Amino acid sequence: MVRDTTPGSKMFDILLIIVLVLITLTCILPLWYTLALSLSSNSAAAAGRVWLWPIDFNLKAYQQILQDSQFFNSFWISAKRVFLGAGLNLIVVAMMAYPLSRSAQQFRARNMLMWTLIFTMLFNGGLIPLYLTVKELGMLNSIWSMVLVGGAQTIVFNIILTVNFYRNLPKELDEAALVDGAGPWYTLFKIYIPLAVPVLATVTLFSIVYHWNEFLYGLIFMTREEYYPLQTYIQQLVVSVDPATMTEDQYKRMSELSNRTLDAAKIFIAMLPVLVVYPFLQRFFIHGITLGSVKE
Repeated sequence: MVRDTTPGSKMFDILLIIVLVLITLTCILPLWYTLALSLSSNSAAAAGRVWLWPIDFNLKAYQQILQDSQFFNSFWISAKRVFLGAGLNLIVVAMMAYPLSRSAQQFRARNMLMWTLIFTMLFNGGLIPLYLTVKELGMLNSIWSMVLVGGAQTIVFNIILTVNFYRNLPKELDEAALVDGAGPWYTLFKIYIPLAVPVLATVTLFSIVYHWNEFLYGLIFMTREEYYPLQTYIQQLVVSVDPATMTEDQYKRMSELSNRTLDAAKIFIAMLPVLVVYPFLQRFFIHGITLGSVKE
């Protein structure tokens, strides 16, 4: 292949590089600014003097967050929630999307189930009936209330994505499996799931981000602080502070902080797990592993 070296092509390459650099900066600079703000002093943050580098560098915001054992307990609860929620999401999505990707002749209940799923995504009974249902099931102060309720509200979208991916796989794969005597279970686990790794990695990442960042259900379904997930606990650090019950040392530490520095520290801590996980899943987004699966 001969590379086009005309002036117009070179100019296009330069413009493309500039656009990509600008897009990269728009993604990186907010993260960097958040980190710089969280490492700055109260006065610098309040005066708006922080931009790309910390002013009066200090770790007081992180010390305020990490000073007690409840932080680590909440971190562990969030880690368990992500593991259970993402794992359950992966299993249900991979298995439920397969029959829904079949034609109405192959699976007669397909249209009814699909419309039922779409209805639950568009309409719900509200927060109070949801709370009463969870209470009647005895799941208050249980991690399963956050895993099941949160997973049920996000899983439909993931199923629709996976169904569309399954439908775009070559039909010759089904025909070859049928000729070889493979049943539905064998076809799903040996053919479809290995080929669907990109979309399954994508919906798993969606689930990880949701379960890690969601804090409302922890606030509603957990009545005791020791059951809070990390995001709920961090949200309560400032909201639940009662100056009348603070010790002299606690009041001094809070006087050295501002809502901006503490909020920036919370945001940055919340981003870290996703930033760590994303590089391992990102490679699945850019490889079309279905190419070449059917030989001519």
